[in-house]
Amino acid sequence: MLNESYPYYLANHRVSANRDLPVTDKYTGEIATRVALADESAIDIAIGKAVEATEAMRQVPAYERQAVLQHCVRRFTERAEELALSLCIEAGKPITDSRGEVARLIDTFRIAAEESVRIYGEVLPMEISPHARGYSGMWKRVPIGPCSFISPFNFPLNLAAHKIAPALAVGCPFVLKPASLTPVGALLIGEILAETDLPEGAFSILPCRRDGAELFTTDERLRLLSFTGSPAVGWALKAKAGKKKVVLELGGNAAVIVDEDADLDDAASRIITGAFYQSGQSCISVQRILIHETLYGPMKDRLVAAARSLTMGDPKEEGTIIGPMISEKEATRLESWIRSSVDGGAKLLCGGGREGVMMEATLLEHVPADADLSCQEAFGPVAIMTPFSDFDEALMEVNRSRFGLQAGIFTRDLYKMQRAWDRLEVGGVVIGDVPSWRVDHMPYGGVKDSGLGREGIRFAIEDMTEIRLLVIRRP
Repeated sequence: MLNESYPYYLANHRVSANRDLPVTDKYTGEIATRVALADESAIDIAIGKAVEATEAMRQVPAYERQAVLQHCVRRFTERAEELALSLCIEAGKPITDSRGEVARLIDTFRIAAEESVRIYGEVLPMEISPHARGYSGMWKRVPIGPCSFISPFNFPLNLAAHKIAPALAVGCPFVLKPASLTPVGALLIGEILAETDLPEGAFSILPCRRDGAELFTTDERLRLLSFTGSPAVGWALKAKAGKKKVVLELGGNAAVIVDEDADLDDAASRIITGAFYQSGQSCISVQRILIHETLYGPMKDRLVAAARSLTMGDPKEEGTIIGPMISEKEATRLESWIRSSVDGGAKLLCGGGREGVMMEATLLEHVPADADLSCQEAFGPVAIMTPFSDFDEALMEVNRSRFGLQAGIFTRDLYKMQRAWDRLEVGGVVIGDVPSWRVDHMPYGGVKDSGLGREGIRFAIEDMTEIRLLVIRRP
């Protein structure tokens, strides 16, 4: 179970300022714990302390930064079941998915520990023309400075880790705002970081209300803003961020193509996982399923039967696949989108029912192209199916979206794989699997309304550093 209350972390220190933020068990709706809520004054102090820690963090040698990250890996491993249960309660994430996220948290910090000692530069030959004769050069990467991080509710541990771990690897102090609905995971990371000897001000983890978080975006002392969340909020923050670098990992309505040579059973199994793991609340959850017309009937039968068989209920139960959505408001929104699609001519194949925060695994076909389920991010346990006859037209259909995060293609044709990689307007193309597949060292991010920049430790390090050139003249 969760503790009765949790402090926030200000300049590496736990502060039990209040118990103003109730955190509910998303399945029962009951208050599970209370968390200290930071006000604007605390946020201002945290940013100031991060600025003061900038030089000290830059001077921490790589092997010491690595040791901090390795300490986190050990402690996360020791506390893995506690971390998984906290996810299960505060996010409503089924316990199997929760354990999977803890495993990825450990991976993310382990990868960061490895990368912390291999942040390289280059020797740069300068004598490319007569006027550069006698000159040589080299460049290295240096930490950008104090960073601002805002993480979302759906992966409270690992998406916070994708900001925290690379910052520690490179030596950037940071302030983090976790999602108010799911702050406990980030605070548990803070509890473990507080066991280390990082310079004072190296980190602050501050739950706060959205209307009190302005400084995370606007404060000019911060050199980078990294935000993961909804497109509407992300682009609005970018507009207010001023001169700082901005990295955005936003939404999607990910598509998967099942071509005529696909293995039906394998593709169906992976698509069901991609559409309904952690109740569809992932920005790369399978939302649009494009199936070659020769396979459409048998694939539809497999998907509908599999969706109907998914166990829905208490996320703490080992067999549960479909748990609660994050709030009844979100469940009601998704239910209204399903009804609107049906009213517009779509056919409901299975699911569609809702009770409170619980939404059934839902599949539809013939959904109008302008319906919310086609155009927007569903972020719940629903997917739509469409037949196609021409592979190139299917690629175009995937691109008919304002989002572009990842896409999946089930094909055995090498040339189609290459065309998909060349033509799809997405951050990543996954062949032989769903767009929901990710490991934590790969470059991850989107184009169009899905965001700017890339996560994945090595690639986040590039955003959290600047190139500093050295030129040497030989008289």
